[in-house]
Parts: sequence; C-alpha cells; structure tokens
Amino acid sequence: MKYVCVCGFEYDPAVGDPDNGIAPGTAWEDVPEDFACPICGMSKDSFTEE
Repeated sequence: MKYVCVCGFEYDPAVGDPDNGIAPGTAWEDVPEDFACPICGMSKDSFTEE
C-alpha cells in the first residue's frame, strides 16, 4: 500500500524516504507524526491510502 499526498508525492513503505531520514521498510504507522511532504510541506494527515 502507498500513501499519497494531495500534491501527488507517494510514500511507499518499501522505499521509505531516505533523503528525509525515513529508512526503507518503515511502515506508515511508524513514520513520525511531524512528517511533512518533501515536495509541498503538507502534514502526514493530508496523505491518503492507495
């Protein structure tokens, strides 16, 4: 399952977001609550499951 920001950025748990300190294999539930989209800055609660 991927998580998509309103701007279109996709968070894939298998890939993580290593450029922003989120290791590959990090489940969405384990991503810090203060995570912000690296493209537009929207908060974690702005993402939807796909």
